[in-house]
Amino acid sequence: EVQVVESGGGLVQAGGSLRLSCSASGFTFSDLAIHWFRQAPGKEREDVSCISARHGLKIYADSVKGRFTISSDDADNTVYLHMNSLKPEDTAVYYCVAEKYYCSSYGPYYWGQGTQVTVSS
Repeated sequence: EVQVVESGGGLVQAGGSLRLSCSASGFTFSDLAIHWFRQAPGKEREDVSCISARHGLKIYADSVKGRFTISSDDADNTVYLHMNSLKPEDTAVYYCVAEKYYCSSYGPYYWGQGTQVTVSS
């Protein structure tokens, strides 16, 4: 069974940076697509970014393009989300989510426990 564990959230001032990490196991890492979803109170869940190293694919939501960068380290089975120029509206619980083979909106998804990111103004 695919398992994912994320870490790296915290409190940061607007304009600052954070890096989230996601470790995945239980499946061939290079065959996984890894998403970062976020959920803020009162807002819809948003698929912020997705990476499929096998397909050379990186996808970003318009809300984070140019500010967030997703990367993958296959040697460590880890995906990173580098978040720069953070805004208060980026405040949310961020979830690492694995999907087999492709970045899609269909799943099935394998969810991490979530990590809180809070951006103060």
